[in-house]
Formats: sequence, C-alpha cells, structure tokens
Amino acid sequence: MTTISFEQLGLSRPLLRALGEAGYSTPTPIQAQAIPLLLEDHDLLGIAQTGTGKTAAFTLPLIDNLRDDDVRAAPRQARALILAPTRELVVQIADNIKAYARHTPIRTAVVMGGVNMGSQIRAMAKGVDILLATPGRLLDLIQQKQVDLSQTDYLILDEADRMLDMGFIRDVRKIVARLPEERQTMLFSATMPTEITKLAREILWQPKRVEIEAKSVAVDRITQQIHHVSAREKAAHLANLLSDKDVGRAIVFTRTKRGANKVMQYLDKAGFNAEAIHGNKSQNARQQTLENFRNGRSSVLVATDIASRGIDIDDVTHVFNYELPHEPESYVHRIGRTARKGTEGVAISLCDPGERAQLRSIERLLKQSIPVAGAANDDKPRTDGAMPKGSAASQQRNGKRHNGAKKRTPQGEQEKKAASHKNAGQHRWRRRTRRPRRQAA
Repeated sequence: MTTISFEQLGLSRPLLRALGEAGYSTPTPIQAQAIPLLLEDHDLLGIAQTGTGKTAAFTLPLIDNLRDDDVRAAPRQARALILAPTRELVVQIADNIKAYARHTPIRTAVVMGGVNMGSQIRAMAKGVDILLATPGRLLDLIQQKQVDLSQTDYLILDEADRMLDMGFIRDVRKIVARLPEERQTMLFSATMPTEITKLAREILWQPKRVEIEAKSVAVDRITQQIHHVSAREKAAHLANLLSDKDVGRAIVFTRTKRGANKVMQYLDKAGFNAEAIHGNKSQNARQQTLENFRNGRSSVLVATDIASRGIDIDDVTHVFNYELPHEPESYVHRIGRTARKGTEGVAISLCDPGERAQLRSIERLLKQSIPVAGAANDDKPRTDGAMPKGSAASQQRNGKRHNGAKKRTPQGEQEKKAASHKNAGQHRWRRRTRRPRRQAA
C-alpha cells in the first residue's frame, strides 16, 4: 500500500513545519481522505471514532483556508465556528489548533460553560479567526449580542451524536440559523442515528462522505478480555484487577454519574488514588481532575462516556469497563483511550448477566470474539458480521435464544427510506453559490 505524506495533501509550509515539529509525518486514513476535499471547499460528512485523527483532519485545512481568504474578523465576529459537546473536547481541539497554527497569525477564542463569561466576552471583542464553543454558552452570548455569526464562513460540528445524547440538537439548529447559507460545513459523528442523518441533510450542501470503520480504530493493538462477574461483586473484582503490578495509568468507565462517584469512593477507601470526572462537576474541577491524572497525582480516573470526550492523555495502560455501554460504538471509543500513538494497551470489561445483549452487540460490531478470562478461546476474527461461535457473549448465553432483541428493519426498506430522504433533499429551497475553489500551490 502506498504511503502518502502531509506534503502531498497540499498543506502550506507553516503547517508542514508545525507538523514536523510535533513529530507527525504520515496522515491517518481520515486525514488523507478529508484534507484534500476540504481544501477544495467541499462540505464533508465524516463518520469516525475518536482516535482516528479526525481533529487534524478538519483543523489543518481550516487553518490553510482561513489564511488563503486573508480576511480579518470584525468585532464580536468569528470567521470559523467549531461546536463540540463537552468542555474537555473544546479545550483539546483548541490546544491542537494552537500547536498546528503556531507559525501563523490565526487567532482563536474558547466559549464554554463553567468559566467566567466576562473573559470570553473580552476575547470576542476584537473578533477572532476560529471560535470554539459548546452550544449552551454560545447561545447565551449570541442572545446578549456579544457574538455575531452573520459573517462566519466555516462551520464544524464535532461528535454530533454526543450532542444529540446531551440534548443539544435544538441549540445547534438555533446556532446554525444565525450563520450565512454560503459557507463550508463539516459534520463529524461516530454514529449516524436518525436525528443526526436529518441534521446532516439540513446543513450540508452536496457533501463528500468519509467513513472510517469503528473496528479499525487501534483495536489490533489492544488486548481485550471479558470477566464474567455479578453486579454486586464488580467493585471488589475491579479493585483486585487494579492491584496488578502491570496496571499503570487506568481509566474506569461507568454508564452514570452516580455510578462513577460510587466506584471512585469504593476505590478511594480501598487505597487507590482515584478521581471521578462527569458532567456534574464544574469546569475548573474537571480540568483539575484531568491535570491530576495527567501528572500522576492520581492513577485511576473514573469517567462517564460523555465526560470522557476530550480526554487525550498518553500512557494509559489499561481501560476497565465497569459497565458495558448501551451503544457498541461507545465501547470502541472507550478502549481507544489506551494504545495511543502506536503504543499497546489492555481493555478489560466486567460483564454481569444483565449485560449480555450489550456484549453480543459489541462482538458483532468488532466481528470477532472477545476472549473470556480463564477460558481457552482460539476463535479468529469473523469477517461476515455474525457473532462468533464460542464468543464471550455466546458462552454466557448457555445456548439459550435471546428473545429480547428489537425487530430490525429489513435492509431493502432501509435503502428505500434513504433514497426517499435523498430525493427530498434535492428539492430544498436553499441554494447557494460556492466560493471559488482553492488553487493548488
């Protein structure tokens, strides 16, 4: 397979210099596919998990496009808007842009809840090139007339499915209504539920589609294992696993904020330096928790799925799924917190009898069995999408048929619905004139 370089993608010299200084030489698949399309001003629908390099896939061409436009933002205005569901993710993207744009005059501002509004108003007073925001706080500033999006040429929605989970989609639509119709729009999402598909049809104009399969995200570098344990025994079993000398820096995932607090308190009493991160904590508290985990003052971070968005910390040796997620794609996102930047990692999941359905869904997504602790499992990865025989899920089923699965819509009906939606989108009233395409250097 031919290896492509960042230089071949058409990026400018200042960006190539910054990438070289950061040690990046070869683009990831989503970067190789998305960057040329975005430099040509196409709208883009990107379907990819965290850990695929999607942040650089949209920020690098955005920086170059803003430089080429050579326009200065007016007071309280932003030339580009990046919306993300959580404060941690906003901060992470802002840090990446700062590193990539270090040799350019690009100016950024961050607007998010949990932080003093006055400093954010002052940051927007003179106008910025890139505004990074969470939807709620941005709407507050718009309503106070402290932010004006009427001249914003670029819109990026990152992790749109999480915005849907957190109830932000109505706010997103209100924000989009404030932008000019003539713009370049990018929407990135790990999954495509119906509401996100509908949103994409509303805001994207003849988009190019780039999709990175979930199972390709670092899974081959992660040793996965299932431990069958009852719900009441999970806490003690987790503490025993964390005591292993090979466990360095570990993240423990729970489904709820209350669950995260309970697990953290149990581990704290058991003698572990554990902290919890979730949406009920203030922004300053969440940032301090991440900083403690990053610098080693705590060795165990207990997190919910939503709060974990934006956690980008190297040297996480182990990920523990205290509870299996309802969405199989979230499993891939979770275990992707380890094995970063070419390293290897371990992902251990505690599965009680009530989580059998989630386990089956995860194995179908991965198209491979997850080895069970203490059991021989020589099954090879499946390529036909079926649940592997002898997998963790099938072992726990004990040969019984599961009757609780929801009825699925036949593939033919799904295709008819998709075609119907596509045709409906062709008759929208909205039309716009594309900006001239960027000329290759």
